[in-house]
Amino acid sequence: MRSLELPMGKRKPLYRFFEIFPALISYAAVLLLFLLSYLNPVWGVGYVLLIVVVVFVKAIGVAFRTLNGYSIMHRALKVDWRERLVQLKNPRKYYDELKSEKHTSFGYQKHLENLRFISAAETGDYPDPDQIIHAVIVAIYNESLDVLRPTIDAVKNTAYPNKQIVMVLAYEERGGAATKETVETLQKEYKGVFLDMFPALHKEGIKNEVVGKGGNITNAGRFLAKYFRKQKVRFSDVIVTTLDSDNRPHKYYFDAVAYEYICCPDRKRRSYQPVSLFTNNIWDAPAMMRVIATGNSFWTVVSSMRPHILRNFASHSQSLDALSEMDFWSTRSITEDGHQYWRSYFYFDGNYSVLPIHLPMGQDAVLSFTFWKTLKGQFVQLRRWAYGAADIAYVATRLFSRRRNVPFGDCLMKLWRLIDSHVTWAYTALIVMFGGFIPVLFSPSARTNIAAQELPRIVSLIQTVAMIGLFVTIIMSIRMLPKRPKRYKKGKTVLMVIQWVLMPVTSIVYNSASAFYAQTRLALGLYMNKFDVTDKATKYDKMETKGG
Repeated sequence: MRSLELPMGKRKPLYRFFEIFPALISYAAVLLLFLLSYLNPVWGVGYVLLIVVVVFVKAIGVAFRTLNGYSIMHRALKVDWRERLVQLKNPRKYYDELKSEKHTSFGYQKHLENLRFISAAETGDYPDPDQIIHAVIVAIYNESLDVLRPTIDAVKNTAYPNKQIVMVLAYEERGGAATKETVETLQKEYKGVFLDMFPALHKEGIKNEVVGKGGNITNAGRFLAKYFRKQKVRFSDVIVTTLDSDNRPHKYYFDAVAYEYICCPDRKRRSYQPVSLFTNNIWDAPAMMRVIATGNSFWTVVSSMRPHILRNFASHSQSLDALSEMDFWSTRSITEDGHQYWRSYFYFDGNYSVLPIHLPMGQDAVLSFTFWKTLKGQFVQLRRWAYGAADIAYVATRLFSRRRNVPFGDCLMKLWRLIDSHVTWAYTALIVMFGGFIPVLFSPSARTNIAAQELPRIVSLIQTVAMIGLFVTIIMSIRMLPKRPKRYKKGKTVLMVIQWVLMPVTSIVYNSASAFYAQTRLALGLYMNKFDVTDKATKYDKMETKGG
């Protein structure tokens, strides 16, 4: 098997160049504004306007895709995916019954096509729905029972038969005796609920592994491979889903994944991605965290509308036969979810993609035990996500290799999008917020230059027009909110609107700063070799720490 792992220790010169590259571009984008403004204010004005207009156009596209994505998700939520999955057992019968009916439900025509293709296929081309087993890996570090129970309950309460679900409690040795006790308690509480449920202990201090989630779930994946091999279950009949300790799959998530998996002829070279909504505890989180969490939710909604750029993120599903061949996830990356896309892409010679599952996967907004820990925890989470810039070197060195095994043009476009997403993450907010004042302040001839004098007003006008997109965001954020807890009065809903005045602050203090931090660490060779776990406190935990 070709090597898929990230390097550890000293890197080769080309690899180091591409590790430095994202920080080089991000810092250069900011410094270029000062240089152009000093040399000629008109150049600085043009540069700022170019970036602001591009951001404005992108914002319109994001607003449109958010509306469209939410509409599709809303329609997908109305589908009885269990019924559709059951109909695959007897495709000819249901095709004959349904082909003359007129329906406008989500994906109905595609469902008819699937029934027709499967009924015409030879036996064995498509798996039997009754044989599909979902193996669910829950990654645990030191989370409390109050966090973990709702996750396991959410899996238990899905429409998918519990006797076709295997639950793995993947826990860290470094979590200590308390974590072991928590896992043992869960085993007792849920005994007999699933087809099987067992713990997978990830040892501490394994050589050539970073301290992170990737090693933990890979260890659990290897346990699963041994388990199903012993049970003589075909790996192609097992779909593995990884869940963080705070994830809540939708009622029909496993049915929808099994349905798409069966209907996809090239299923081994696909993975399945739900829409992550950071809304589990949105009413309890502080205002800044709510703004960031909602923005992250919108990002996943938008991504689901663009399959050509969709990547593995947080919880996702993939077949056991594909995972076992690849030796599961990276044990050297702290962003093992996004990095899994690139591992799969190169393993399958470029024939790999992520299929969107237009159903929500509930996740927590950042909430720690105190306000200040929450603020810090949010930055820790975002800088870990931003460290995905490390994938640029991983992709680039394989693209520009004599042993390249993927189509050059396709990989080049993917690399371009990867670089663009990370560098714009760093510099865009800074230039949009403050760029309009730079030509005026740093150009020797700014006082006599009309363009430089007018730039702040022009940028302000564009930002005012862009408020339309913000209004769309506010409306959608209200519609996506879960039901208000009884402990909050109706006035809390008003705060959910007012909170958006904090967006400029969160864009600079969190998004831009976290991207620059991660890219700078990468450029200096100060590698982030530890997955800093974000605290997952419940409202009950917080009240208890305050003596409430």
